[in-house]
Amino acid sequence: MTRFVAAVLAGALGALVPDSAVAQAKRYPLESLDHLRLHNVIAEPATFEGKRGLRVTATPEAARQEGEPPMLAWIEGLDFSNGTIEAEVAGAPASGAFAGARGFVGIAFRLQIDNKTEGKATYDAFYLRPTNGRAEDQERRNHATQYISYPDWTWSRLRQETPSKYESYVDLEADRWTKIRIEVRGERARLYVHDQQQPALIVNDVKSGANRKGAVALWIGTGTVAHFRNLIVTPESDSARAK
Repeated sequence: MTRFVAAVLAGALGALVPDSAVAQAKRYPLESLDHLRLHNVIAEPATFEGKRGLRVTATPEAARQEGEPPMLAWIEGLDFSNGTIEAEVAGAPASGAFAGARGFVGIAFRLQIDNKTEGKATYDAFYLRPTNGRAEDQERRNHATQYISYPDWTWSRLRQETPSKYESYVDLEADRWTKIRIEVRGERARLYVHDQQQPALIVNDVKSGANRKGAVALWIGTGTVAHFRNLIVTPESDSARAK
């Protein structure tokens, strides 16, 4: 009887998730540089808080650049448009970082890099500001998560033109492993933090549009020491999306 119930439950759960999507799930432990290409970052295997992963920082050249150059480590051979991206991340301001450093750490998706234009990058991304999570300033707390679409829709432009729409509060601590999950479908994207059932940030007008495809990348901001581990990418096939 127990086996029968288990089989029924397994069948019911399986019906909720398209087989094609499950079959395409790809896991990247991020304990080495396998499958990664680096852009303006240095990445190296490291053990952080007892867990193996990658330590990612800006190259000296990128750290000296004005503005906010894209700092990425992307997965080679992975074309992503819609689906789910999961990872564990940790971020903190680097030693000697500028006063506004917040430990910026996140995931970019639908990344395209044009090598003909000196590596110009375009992508969407969700990221965290870990030091804002428990700040003694409510406005900073309200800026704990962020959506951007580089290069046209920077955080500063989005905040100026549509205050609070692409940012939100979530409880965070700097230099602590934090689970995040990103769900993307067409022009809709959701950021989940700490295994919560409800999203921390909802975006209903992803700036890259409904049909854009590209790579998935580890993302950091200026003045950050970041760690990443256990990346899982589950693309959704076009047929699954149609259902």
